[in-house]
Amino acid sequence: MPLNLEDITVTHNEAAARFETKLDGQLGVVAYQRRNNTLFFTHTEVPGKFQGLGVAGKLAHSALEYARDNNLTIVPLCSYMVAYVRRHPEYQTLVSR
Repeated sequence: MPLNLEDITVTHNEAAARFETKLDGQLGVVAYQRRNNTLFFTHTEVPGKFQGLGVAGKLAHSALEYARDNNLTIVPLCSYMVAYVRRHPEYQTLVSR
């Protein structure tokens, strides 16, 4: 059965400092560290069988929309978030200068 991104729910787990989704009992995450009003995105990971299906993009989108909605700046440190922000110029204004 193909993966439908609309069926994937991303939650913000503040206690663990990450945005996450459960896929067949496995976790996909965008992890961060928060300092004041800045989120430093440190790691993005999706279980192997779900890689390349848009799950990481959905996690990244949710994390960046959270930052935007809460007037936070971001520092993409992991390679996935660096590439995602580069490909989505609408998030460039969030990047801490």
